Amino acid sequence: MVKKLAPYFIIVFFAAFGGYSLLHSGFPPTHDGEYHIMRFWQFEKVINDGAIFPRWAPDFNNGYGIPLFTYQYPLPNYAAYLFSLFGASLIDSFKLNLFFAHVFSAVFFYLWTRRFWGELGGITSSIFYSFAPYRFVDIFVRGSVGEVWALAMFPAFLWSFTSYIDKPSRLSFLFSVLFLALGIYSHNILALMFFIFSVFYIAILIRDKRKKIFQNSLLIISLGLGLASPFFIPALFEKNLVTALSVFDLTLHFPDLYQLLIPSWGTGFSGITSSNPMSFQIGIANLLVIFISIIVFLFFRKRAKHEEMVLFMIVSFFVVFFLMLSVSITIWKIVPLLNYFQFPWRLLSLEIVITAFLSGTIVSLVKSFKRKLLITVILSALVIISTISYAKFAYYHDRTDEYYLSRPNFTDGTNSIGNSFNTIWLNRIPDKRKKKIEILNGKASIERILEKSNRLEFVINAREDMDARVNIAYFPNWKAYINGKKTSVINNKGIINIKIPEGKNEIILKYESSGIEKTSYVIFLISIIVLILSLNKLAIIKKQ
Repeated sequence: MVKKLAPYFIIVFFAAFGGYSLLHSGFPPTHDGEYHIMRFWQFEKVINDGAIFPRWAPDFNNGYGIPLFTYQYPLPNYAAYLFSLFGASLIDSFKLNLFFAHVFSAVFFYLWTRRFWGELGGITSSIFYSFAPYRFVDIFVRGSVGEVWALAMFPAFLWSFTSYIDKPSRLSFLFSVLFLALGIYSHNILALMFFIFSVFYIAILIRDKRKKIFQNSLLIISLGLGLASPFFIPALFEKNLVTALSVFDLTLHFPDLYQLLIPSWGTGFSGITSSNPMSFQIGIANLLVIFISIIVFLFFRKRAKHEEMVLFMIVSFFVVFFLMLSVSITIWKIVPLLNYFQFPWRLLSLEIVITAFLSGTIVSLVKSFKRKLLITVILSALVIISTISYAKFAYYHDRTDEYYLSRPNFTDGTNSIGNSFNTIWLNRIPDKRKKKIEILNGKASIERILEKSNRLEFVINAREDMDARVNIAYFPNWKAYINGKKTSVINNKGIINIKIPEGKNEIILKYESSGIEKTSYVIFLISIIVLILSLNKLAIIKKQ
């Protein structure tokens, strides 16, 4: 038992060692950290108000709200909500998100690469993945919680899917579907990137397999997409209802060749001239692995394992490398969806997967356990020593949640760069109002108000027909009911207006699912049913 668990202790120890700075008290400054803290706050509030899948962030936009959660990846928010149930603060939830995603990624990467290179090769690959420079950029500089989770779910999917192809089972089938869906919930942009890569990877795995494996592979992909449909379908098909989702000029974010090859470190932003620019390095140890892998493929092919997969990874490395350079700008402009990645250097997420995978092939070249162990120690020591200095934050702020929740510049904005996620009917953040409901004309009194994140109820005694302004940003999902009957919601310069008839009226304004959202929920439910039936069918086949 101890022998079987030893590899897991090793990789968890080193992953935790690399993420140890996340356990420090205080708030560490990162590019996206404060955004995530405020999103956690709103997400928790909406869930507590009864929404299982939050869409609307009610307090942002000066209290007018925005449909933030329709477009922002939800997995980190659900993880933060789970941490909050155990008493974690918003700040701690941010750090715990990063820490656990980092550790989980090491475990899944080991499970995946062990299937190719054995235990020592898997350990080597896992450590390379945990200590890749870009991993530390994502964690300690960018604070990109969603990307760090995606970097955990991607190898988890590759492991489960590879396991299914090698030895089909209900468990590997189920995990493949779940991890594909969770990868999409983690980060939509990286999910697309990894999905494209996975298609080629899967094609290699199933090339010589029987027809049934091919059909089940398509089923796994379809069900994974189906389970993720409540997020990506509305985000994709309703993106025209919000502003500034693409606020970055990708031509400003191509790293120079020397930035990819020469080690550097900084905490500045991409595309902005800085004396402390963000690092785009691939890493000394990772580049060495590519060089050795090429030598192995050219001169030691007979001794190397999984020759076809190794070639695929090497070719992929150079294709991705080329796409990160400005000379590839024409391809970025003409290939559909490629500019959706926003930053060409984001492709480093693929480079660290490829190089970490290939590090295991070096270990697999030798047969002797002692030599394998020696190579594992040497390679692991090289990557750890060359990058461990990056595994820390620049400094920590001595702040609590109250610091952010008490400051309007954090609570009242759109919580994104460039007024993103605001509705298309508002070209700016509207002025803050003291009252939620305002009488525009006529005489009336408001008796009571019940306000939740996605629902507003009030009673108006109107002496005559009148107009009321409800200080919520106009969005098609908001529906109004007067005395139980549906009435029109008027868009008045991006703000909701309602016509109130004379008399005592009970008004209910609630955020309802759009037709596209309802469709995505139906697809989700159908996918669950098909998944259950598929697992049952696999069980019957196995018994026979």
